[in-house]
Amino acid sequence: MRRIRYASPSDAERLAALAEETFRATFGSMNTVEDMNLHCRASYGREVQSAEISNSGMVTLVCEDDGTLIAFAQLRWSEAPGCVSATSPGEIQRLYVAQPWHGRGIAQDLMTACMKEMRMRDSDVVWLGVWERNPRAIAFYRKLGFVEAGSHVLPLGTDPQRDIIMVRPVSTPTTAP
Repeated sequence: MRRIRYASPSDAERLAALAEETFRATFGSMNTVEDMNLHCRASYGREVQSAEISNSGMVTLVCEDDGTLIAFAQLRWSEAPGCVSATSPGEIQRLYVAQPWHGRGIAQDLMTACMKEMRMRDSDVVWLGVWERNPRAIAFYRKLGFVEAGSHVLPLGTDPQRDIIMVRPVSTPTTAP
């Protein structure tokens, strides 16, 4: 049975493995092995995930099917880029679904859970950064009402890459057409 829940500290090791697996599957073919290794070492170890799960300024949601983690989202509340016009912005820092589970509505379900969390924390605008070379994700976010607001550079290892900043009001429904 599939369900979305808050991550707990006991999820850190499995979440680290899922995060690295999904990141490499999504971006590995378009980046050098060295840059991927640098990024994954800095971003997805058990200790990193444990700290993020415990961080009161973040929320990690996991989706599992019969006890197997198949997707996750990480939200955070901190300073937003200048192109994000909001009183109380929230960020979707990560949203990934394992490849065998693509096309089954899991990303949509996770986004619905993310928006519920944003409302619970009184965020008025949600924002995210998406790599300019990830058309599938850009199209998904556009279907959900996100619009481009600007960009920023996000280094992947030693490679400075351009992320498109996309925003939408929290109050907008998340149902894709």
